[in-house]
Amino acid sequence: MIGRWWRRRRLMCPEVGRTLQAYLDGRADDHWAARVAEHLEDCRRCGLKAKTYRQLKAALAGQAVDVPLETLDQLRAFAEGLMRGDVPPDPATMAVPDP
Repeated sequence: MIGRWWRRRRLMCPEVGRTLQAYLDGRADDHWAARVAEHLEDCRRCGLKAKTYRQLKAALAGQAVDVPLETLDQLRAFAEGLMRGDVPPDPATMAVPDP
C-alpha cells in the first residue's frame, strides 16, 4: 500500500531538480518522465528552469562549433549542480579550455 502511495504522490522541487537534466535529455523512464512533466506544469519555478535549459540546449545545438566532450560533461555537471541548489564554483578557480 505504501509503495502505491509513494509512486502516486506529487514530486517536490528538490526531486525534480535532481533529475531535470535527465528528463530534458530523454534519459528518464516513462513513469518518472510523466511525474516530472506533471510537476513542471504546476510549478512556475521549476517550469522556468526547464524552459531556460531547453533554450540553452537549443542555442548550443544551433552553433556549428565542435565542443570537446569534456567541456560538455563539465557543463552538464554544472547544470545538474545548479538544479540541486549547489553554490556555483568561483569562476577564478575554473579551468578554461584553450580556443
